Amino acid sequence: MRLPSLTHLRCFEAAARHQSFTAAGEEIGLTQSAVSKKVKELEVDLGFELFQRVGRGVVLTAAGAGLAQDLAQDLGGLRSSLQKAVAAGAGRSALRIAVLPTFANRWLIPRLPDFFDRHPEIELSLSTRLEPFDFAREPFDLAIHYGSDNWPGARMVVLFGEQMVPVAAPEFFAAHRLAQPETLPKVPLVHLDSRSDAWGNWFREAGIQGQPRQDGRYFDQYSMVIGAAVAGLGAAIVPFDMVTGELSSGALKQLPGPGLRSHKRYYLVHPHGPVSDPMQKFKTWITRQLRRKPE
Repeated sequence: MRLPSLTHLRCFEAAARHQSFTAAGEEIGLTQSAVSKKVKELEVDLGFELFQRVGRGVVLTAAGAGLAQDLAQDLGGLRSSLQKAVAAGAGRSALRIAVLPTFANRWLIPRLPDFFDRHPEIELSLSTRLEPFDFAREPFDLAIHYGSDNWPGARMVVLFGEQMVPVAAPEFFAAHRLAQPETLPKVPLVHLDSRSDAWGNWFREAGIQGQPRQDGRYFDQYSMVIGAAVAGLGAAIVPFDMVTGELSSGALKQLPGPGLRSHKRYYLVHPHGPVSDPMQKFKTWITRQLRRKPE
């Protein structure tokens, strides 16, 4: 069959991702009516509906949802190919890396100036992925994974384990007398949604009587948990490697007591097969970073 235009496909992919023609138009730089028209033209070319119009909104059909999922991967591969071509045209190499958002923001990105100083010939592109994926279908060279050694069809290199520590803003620390951890059962706490048991586990490790308050603030990313702790919304228990900067600057203060070890690890992941020179340079660099003390 004749391939639809890239503009039509981009409009549909953006509309499917946002579930909105208006938001898709804002992303692409077209009006809502222009996006709607191009999606309708694409439906005519394909011979089936991609969206159901429900009131003033739209909902993907089953066929539309399947196409949107495949198209997102295909367009990602096209972007990756273009990035590599542009880099090659400039005499450089390109690596596309799937990252976890908090790891990228709190640990990786602050260290990247050192990588570019050492390897100005390599360009990096970072995109968020939260779960393992098939490297054969996704256009990535490397990935950062947190969890167990459970990524099928890939090689996993352990980067570091995770030690959780309790922290609070200095003013909050003083106001709630956190130098005595036995006061914690009465203190407002900040929680990560996916690890709501972390405080309870730490209480047991620290030998604190009582239960942690469950009526605190809940967030779904560590970056927000850390921000909430810095803002004085409560005490938080967070990965030590993610708050070394705040601890050094005094924005956060560590509570007395043990670290909480997790059985999970951070991994650098790549597909089986030959490892390119840029991939090897990144692996060597990130391993070297693990031996450096935080500034």
